[in-house]
Amino acid sequence: MRQHGGPLSRLRRGHEELVLDLLRKHGRLTRAELGASSGLSRTTLYDIVAALVANGAVVASAPEAEPRRRGRPVERLALNPLSGQAIGIDFARRAVHVAAVNVAHEVVGTASEPHGPDLAWTERIGLAERLIDTMAGDSLRLEALSAIGVGVVGPVERDPAADDADQPGDVVSPLLRERFKVPVLVDNNTRLAALAESTWGAAAGGQDVLYLRLSHGVGGGLVVGGALHRGAYGLSGEFGHITVEPDGRPCVCGGAGCLETVASVGAVLDAYRSAGGRAEGIDTVTAAARAGDPGAVAVFEAVGGHLGTVLAAVSNAVGPGVIVVGGELAAAGEALIRPVERALTARLMPISRHRVDLRAATLGEVGAALGGIALVLHESPLLSRYPGRPRTEEDA
Repeated sequence: MRQHGGPLSRLRRGHEELVLDLLRKHGRLTRAELGASSGLSRTTLYDIVAALVANGAVVASAPEAEPRRRGRPVERLALNPLSGQAIGIDFARRAVHVAAVNVAHEVVGTASEPHGPDLAWTERIGLAERLIDTMAGDSLRLEALSAIGVGVVGPVERDPAADDADQPGDVVSPLLRERFKVPVLVDNNTRLAALAESTWGAAAGGQDVLYLRLSHGVGGGLVVGGALHRGAYGLSGEFGHITVEPDGRPCVCGGAGCLETVASVGAVLDAYRSAGGRAEGIDTVTAAARAGDPGAVAVFEAVGGHLGTVLAAVSNAVGPGVIVVGGELAAAGEALIRPVERALTARLMPISRHRVDLRAATLGEVGAALGGIALVLHESPLLSRYPGRPRTEEDA
C-alpha cells in the first residue's frame, strides 16, 4: 500500500513549499539562486523544480536579452502569474492609490484619484473599489485575488489589549473583506512606502535605510539591520513631529513647531503665498522651484535646511546607509535636495558624512500601495523580523 503521509512525502512537501516560498518572496530566480537560498542539493532542487513546472505551479521564463556569453542561456523561474494576484491600496490624506501585482511580481496596473480632506470612509472605500474596477478585465482578474494590503494614515495599533475602535483599520478591513472575500492586511501607509522603496525602489537592497515622505503630512520609515522597523505600538517613523521651531506654529499632534508645520504641502503653499507667489496647488510651487523662481527656491531652501537638520539627528542615532526622500514636495528636485544635502552634511558626524547616500524616491504616488502588496506577498526579507502578524479583518 502506498503511504501518502510518510516521512519522505512530508520531506518532499517541505522542499516544495521552500521553493515556492522563495519564489513568492523574491520573484524570478535562477536555479543556481534557488539552490544557494534553499540549501537543497542540485539533484533534489532540479527534481522539485521539474515537478512544480510540470504541474503548472512554476513557469520558466525565456532568458533576458544580454551580451552573448559562452554556454547555455540561463532561464529564470517564477510562480505562475495566473495562480494569484494581490492588490495594494493607499488611503492617503487626500487621495486613493491602488496597485495590482501578480505572484510573479509583475505589476498588473495602477490607478489614483484625489479627493477632499473630509471624504467619509465609506466613500473612500467606494472610490477604491471603482479604481480597482477600472483595472479589472484581461489584466486584473478579481477571482485570482489572494489578499489586499492597505495603507492608512497614522499609527496602526496591534496591541490586543488596546481599546481603540476609532482606528481606520477597524473601518477599512471589514468593508473590503466583505467586498472582495479575501484577507485584508493593514499598516501605516508611510511605513509601507518605506518598505516599497527598500524593496523595489531607490533603496532596493539597502540594509539600513531612512525614508522620509513629504506630503500633506510628514512621516517616514526605518529599515534597520535589513528589517523594517515598526517600533512600540506602531509609532516608528513619526519624523514629522520632531520639533524644529520651538516657538513655531501649532501642530495637529498638540505640539508646536514640528517639522510638519514647515515641511508639509500646506506649509509650503502658505510660505510661498506669503512671499507673494501665486499657486492653486503644490504642483505650481514645485514647478516654479525647478524653473528657478526666486520665491519658490527660497521657500525650499528654508524647508531643506529644516529637513537636513532632522535627518542628520536621526541619522546620528540610527546610522543609515541610504536616505530616501519622497512625497509631493520631492518633485521640486534639486531645489529641495541641495539644501537638504548641505544641512545634512553640516550636521552629520564627520565619520558619517561620506557614507550616507541621499536619494530621491522612485516609485511615485503609488509607492505605499506597492508596499501594501509587499506586505501581502511577504516579498522581502525586510519583513522577516517584522513584529507580530499583519493586521487582518479578524482584528477589527
